Amino acid sequence: MSESSFAPVNLAEKLSQFSELWSQKKVAALNDYEVKLAKLKGEFVWHTHEDTDELFLVVSGRLTIQLRDGDVVLESGELFVVPRGVEHCPVAEEETAILLFEPAGTMNTGDAGGPLTKAAESLD
Repeated sequence: MSESSFAPVNLAEKLSQFSELWSQKKVAALNDYEVKLAKLKGEFVWHTHEDTDELFLVVSGRLTIQLRDGDVVLESGELFVVPRGVEHCPVAEEETAILLFEPAGTMNTGDAGGPLTKAAESLD
């Protein structure tokens, strides 16, 4: 392994590299999982990930994860795991930066598909 393989990932620096909303950026990998960053504003789509849980960690801002049984509100520094098979819809009233942790290849819109479906891109 090269020496640069052991460099820490600076989340603020990675977040400064993009401005596109609702576009996941891969910043690390762990076994068969990806660590991704995204910037959110507005409402996403209701969707489900049948085969995997999904971890949301708010880096900055405030995120509401709408669930059919009630909302979960996350402030900066808080995380929530949406269990597999649970329908959810992320909403950010202000621009919010999040970190996601999920299996490699997990599509952002889960079973919903549609125009917001986008594969995660790697950040160098």
